[in-house]
Amino acid sequence: MAGMDTPPDHRAVLDEVAPRLRRLRASSGLTLAALSEATGISKSTLSRLESGGRRPSLELLLPLAAAYRVPLDELVGAPEVGDPRVRLTPRTLPGGGTVVPLTRGPGPLQAFKMLIPYRGAEPDPRTHEGYEWLYVLDGRLRLVLADHDLVLGPGEAAEFDTRLPHWFTSADEGRPVEILSLFGRQGERMHVRAKPRG
Repeated sequence: MAGMDTPPDHRAVLDEVAPRLRRLRASSGLTLAALSEATGISKSTLSRLESGGRRPSLELLLPLAAAYRVPLDELVGAPEVGDPRVRLTPRTLPGGGTVVPLTRGPGPLQAFKMLIPYRGAEPDPRTHEGYEWLYVLDGRLRLVLADHDLVLGPGEAAEFDTRLPHWFTSADEGRPVEILSLFGRQGERMHVRAKPRG
């Protein structure tokens, strides 16, 4: 148990963690055994955390936040502080174009808005670790992915393992394509709407 020197307002926040953990596990459909395997925390410790018999610590909450894919603040019910708006800072892409990060911190997924110019007709495929999801907002995107050569229009999406050779450009000379991109090192599978060009 936490020492008596814990301020009353902190104790109140900590007391809410147990029911919050119970709700998260119930809504995720995980058993204590599955959660224990995912986090490396013993079933008895998880059970005591959920019943309030053990005070949460950072060492216990970090793997739980990762397993439930929620921010640490959500586990402890911390009040929202500061301005939630993301400050958009455009950056120039090495191959031409502009990228605007839409997420602020580290995490399994990063979101970007990209403006891609026409980069020529000859692909220059690259590979790297990760998984990517693209959604076309405006214009037409030419995506070369391994043996596929695709053109996606507004409202179309594609997903792929970035270990496959890939390259993309605006499909139209003189008109850039605007896309949203989600990139994750572990990969998040999402619906594919792109079809091979006929």
